[in-house]
Amino acid sequence: MVLLDLKLPKIDGLEVLRHLRANESTKLLPVVILTSSNEEQDLLTGYSLGANSYVRKPVDFNQFIEAVRQLGLYWLILNEQPPARR
Repeated sequence: MVLLDLKLPKIDGLEVLRHLRANESTKLLPVVILTSSNEEQDLLTGYSLGANSYVRKPVDFNQFIEAVRQLGLYWLILNEQPPARR
């Protein structure tokens, strides 16, 4: 699972997502956009580029840690991944 922030210092997070989806070895990797952006366009673009989830980061540090913990539990325990390629 990749936790992807949209506001990265050198390359935009949405561009990272484009590259992940274009690469055969990472195109099925679960990607969760975890960002402080409230822009509806970021949400729409993220999903249209293949994000599996979009989560707005809580401002409070403890709430942020809890949100990341719950995301990890969901993706590692509850989510069913596609079968491995042969």
